Amino acid sequence: MSAGGLAPDREQTLLANGLRHHVVSWGAGPPQVVLMHGFLDQALSWARVGRRLADAGVATTAFDFRGHGETEWVGRGGYYHFPDYIRDVLELLPQLSDAPIHLVGHSMGGSVACMVAALAPEALLSLTVIEGLGPPDMSQESAPDRFLSWFASLERLKHRPSRRVRDLDEALRRLRVQTSALDDELGALLARGGTRPAEDGDGLVWRFDPLHRSVSPLAFDAARFGAFLERIEAKTLAVFGERGLRLGDEAERLAKIRDVRSLELPDVGHMVHWLASDALAQAILTHIEDREH
Repeated sequence: MSAGGLAPDREQTLLANGLRHHVVSWGAGPPQVVLMHGFLDQALSWARVGRRLADAGVATTAFDFRGHGETEWVGRGGYYHFPDYIRDVLELLPQLSDAPIHLVGHSMGGSVACMVAALAPEALLSLTVIEGLGPPDMSQESAPDRFLSWFASLERLKHRPSRRVRDLDEALRRLRVQTSALDDELGALLARGGTRPAEDGDGLVWRFDPLHRSVSPLAFDAARFGAFLERIEAKTLAVFGERGLRLGDEAERLAKIRDVRSLELPDVGHMVHWLASDALAQAILTHIEDREH
């Protein structure tokens, strides 16, 4: 399959929470599955999973989160707070489908998916969370220091332009720094989708907002996140990579979800949807078919 074969069948722009969101789809008709990417990733990273689901007759949609891919950045003085991502999704879902959908999220997108599932149970038929049960718990005592670090990081970013790469080949090499097993086909799609020409015409820059490189001012609170997990009503599949980012309190977080099944995919790390797309797509198909029967 060529990169063109992985490319989505349709692209559109939808307004949610005041920002124009870039939306891609595989298959015909309203989506049955909605895929949400992780931090500094993009909707196109789901290309193999989306194509596999569409080939199985399951229409699938993904979108770029705010400040990622081709979705708009926040305006001057704005920032990327987690509740904004959730509100974006809650405004996008009714525009994507009139019926409940199967929601899938990876990493940051998985954490968002858990919170959306807790807040809008009527919108979901099922939930699949891939390495997405939140980051490790953080001490709340460090809150003042985190704010100071945030201020300092924002000040540094004022004087740093978007990171630049010479061409698409260099962009692909950069992507492989973190995920060396990324293949040429998907890698070429991600390199193209994740970059744009620099304004001065000298090379390419990454599409994500540089603000994402700042230190978040808010420490992750596992207890607060756990309250969302306890409200999830949808039948849930939690997928992990054997060599992924595992949590010390993973079992405790899973136990808070009332109807959950875990699946570990062998010999794969955090980027499960990049490197084990066939196995992941099959797991999603099995999960949604089980929910529908």
